Amino acid sequence: MLGYIFNFGWLDDLVRMLVENIFKISMDTHLGGSVHFFIFDSIKILILLSIMIFGISYIRSYFSVEKTKQALEKIGGLKAHIAASLFGIVTPFCSCSSVPLFIGFVEGGIPLGVTFSFLITSPIVNEAALVILLGTFGFKVALLYVISGVVIGVLGGYLIHVLKLEKYVEEYVYQMKMGNQEIVELNRKERISFAKENVKDIVSKIWKYLLVGIGIGALIHGWAPEEILSKYAGPDNPLSVIVSTVIAIPLYSNAMGTIPIAEALINKGVGMGTAMAFMMATTALSLPEMILLRKVVKPKLIGIFTGITGVSIIGVGYLFNIII
Repeated sequence: MLGYIFNFGWLDDLVRMLVENIFKISMDTHLGGSVHFFIFDSIKILILLSIMIFGISYIRSYFSVEKTKQALEKIGGLKAHIAASLFGIVTPFCSCSSVPLFIGFVEGGIPLGVTFSFLITSPIVNEAALVILLGTFGFKVALLYVISGVVIGVLGGYLIHVLKLEKYVEEYVYQMKMGNQEIVELNRKERISFAKENVKDIVSKIWKYLLVGIGIGALIHGWAPEEILSKYAGPDNPLSVIVSTVIAIPLYSNAMGTIPIAEALINKGVGMGTAMAFMMATTALSLPEMILLRKVVKPKLIGIFTGITGVSIIGVGYLFNIII
């Protein structure tokens, strides 16, 4: 009974009844499959999203950005990269909203490599994406995805630190001094209010991306030719991961918007690693992010960041295709 509830079996049955009895569409048709996919995934993801954002936001209320910045200033070496990458998990949901925090960290004196560890991990992995991955692909895939995102962030940031690329940051950034903001402690009622507002704010910002992603996924689920996708983008095609990563880089979305697309592609025979690489590259390496980054770093550093992250994502894609 609990499995039926937590695996959304009840929702699946309700949507099937809706499609067949109210809309009068057979589930055996392409249209029926697409409509069911869209309605089921939209409701399921929004429920999971709201619950998880509330819970994590309540926990996050104990760890302000200012506290985190102060903590990162005291940590050195590889530990700082790990801490920054983990912090990225509980912060913004897309690359463009991560960039302002990245800029603040650089201006605040946090080492460049550490800030890149945050910037790489933040859009790839977050609590909302984690819960949707759990509900869509199960524990093993979700755990591997999170570990991969953190490892990419840590290694990418650490490599940028080793290469000593501070000279490729615009000079005015280091001339700016950010004052420390006062740390305000919240009571229980204020933390609950903060969590509720965070749910409203985040859902209001991402629901459009979410529905677009689910809509694309529904079309793929119902209409995309399974044999062609399986042949050219399946795990046996050695170039599929590279092609999917390169295609994804100019695109822009957040993890929640790309998960339904990845789900539909995998159901059609696309390799798990190919779909995961597409997800990671779309969220971590977007054109709007590069435009924002150009305000504070020079083109060469953007190129190095893109290269390191892109190669790492391709490696993770092949790893997924081998393991899963």
